[in-house]
Amino acid sequence: MAEEAEKNFTNDDARGIAGQQTPKSVPFKNAVRLQESFTAQAERKALLWLAARMPACVNSDHLTMAGFAAMFLAGASYALARVSHAGLLLATLFLVINWFGDSLDGTLARVRNRQRPRYGFYVDHMIDTFGGLFLMGGLAISGFLDWRIALGMFIAFLMLSVQVYLATYTVGNFQLSFAKFGPTEIRILLALGNAALWFHPDARVFGSPFRLFDVGGMIAVAGMAGMLVASTICNTVKLYRAETLD
Repeated sequence: MAEEAEKNFTNDDARGIAGQQTPKSVPFKNAVRLQESFTAQAERKALLWLAARMPACVNSDHLTMAGFAAMFLAGASYALARVSHAGLLLATLFLVINWFGDSLDGTLARVRNRQRPRYGFYVDHMIDTFGGLFLMGGLAISGFLDWRIALGMFIAFLMLSVQVYLATYTVGNFQLSFAKFGPTEIRILLALGNAALWFHPDARVFGSPFRLFDVGGMIAVAGMAGMLVASTICNTVKLYRAETLD
């Protein structure tokens, strides 16, 4: 088997691995975007409206960087909330700005027919990874969320992200939401939690000893873990059936 594989390894394969094959020379097929969250329809209309009115001097890269900066500042605002509750208001503001930049950049590219699918996919999701680190780190520092739960949320987010990216490549479906929840719903829940903590900093759930964000974080971890397991099983079965050996 090893000898046969070695014979099939051509010079063209070697040049491709050496990085001499440019991205433009590689065929690329866009994955099907699956966005079925609660806010998806209204959000789509709002983004198209905004994209149609965006000044020509603003492009997708500007929006991507604005979203990235806003997520970093949201994390910093949560860290500030440890000493000043003004950090909760700032975190909410930056979550809105993050939604604006992160959600609108792709829509603007499509409306203007200036799409760069590989570049956009790679950059957006590396930014999401760093953004998740900033956000979870800020929440862990804030004192409103136990650092171990924040770490669990970040690990679950990374594992679910790996599943999404692998499914995008192998199945051809880019899953943007799970069980009617997507990034926008998560931002809304965080903003509502910020409002609750602004009025009741020591908010507990139904009078229990558990803090509001701790309970929310544990639910988020359990939810992401469930989505991860269900998606992994579903995609494994789908791929097995598609590539059944005779």
